Amino acid sequence: MNEIQQGKVYLIGAGSGDVELMTLRAVRLLGEADVVLLDDLVNREVLRFVRAKAEVIEVGKRGGCKSTPQLSIHEQMLVHARVGKIVARLKGGDPFVFGCGGEEMRCLLAAGVPVEVVSGVTAGVAVPAALGIPVTHRDYARSVTFVTGHTCNERPVDWYGLAAAGGTLVIYMGITHLSQIIAELLTAGLSPTLPAAAIQHGTLPRQRSAFATLATLPLAVRNEAIGSPSIVIVGEVVGLASDLLPDTVNTKGKPEMLEEQS
Repeated sequence: MNEIQQGKVYLIGAGSGDVELMTLRAVRLLGEADVVLLDDLVNREVLRFVRAKAEVIEVGKRGGCKSTPQLSIHEQMLVHARVGKIVARLKGGDPFVFGCGGEEMRCLLAAGVPVEVVSGVTAGVAVPAALGIPVTHRDYARSVTFVTGHTCNERPVDWYGLAAAGGTLVIYMGITHLSQIIAELLTAGLSPTLPAAAIQHGTLPRQRSAFATLATLPLAVRNEAIGSPSIVIVGEVVGLASDLLPDTVNTKGKPEMLEEQS
């Protein structure tokens, strides 16, 4: 009796949205996979890289929407890999940046299933860059902090500590609780006139943005009807948004313009 060959799982980052920001390795592995477990935030244009005979399974997870339980995703990866299939677990952004990649890797390793991580371009870098915002700059920000505005266990975020750390603050999944987050950052001591922005569907043709001061960002987001998925950026670097790019405002070094526009 022939032994069943062990399969393998690749935790692949699909990047921030634009398929051209995917890595060459991600594209190649999608073409080799037998099964693709596809996250909700992944641009469906990536399916053109998947071979015709591959099985594509939707395992989306979105706040406020019907979602696939994380344990179910673990089980599906294990089931397919144990019968010798190559599994591509395709995630938006990077698997290890707010993508549950660490949980999935531990599950697979504990079960003895080979797993490899294929990094992707995270939205916290690519989305600001699409509007000409560098998350670090020698004159304005020598550090950047990535933080989620929503946690599965509702453990509070230390906004005081983050405000005290300085540098650029990039908030994933922060639109739902934006008013509360901004209120806490202001209470923690951040200036109400600090430049801030919210960008929805970053790097995609339907990209939309709202620029304001920190204090007026929630109002700007409401006025522009910015929803999820979005990235929120807080810091002096937002004032460097390029006027040469579409859907941006000319705020180079002029945070007072942000206040006036809001």
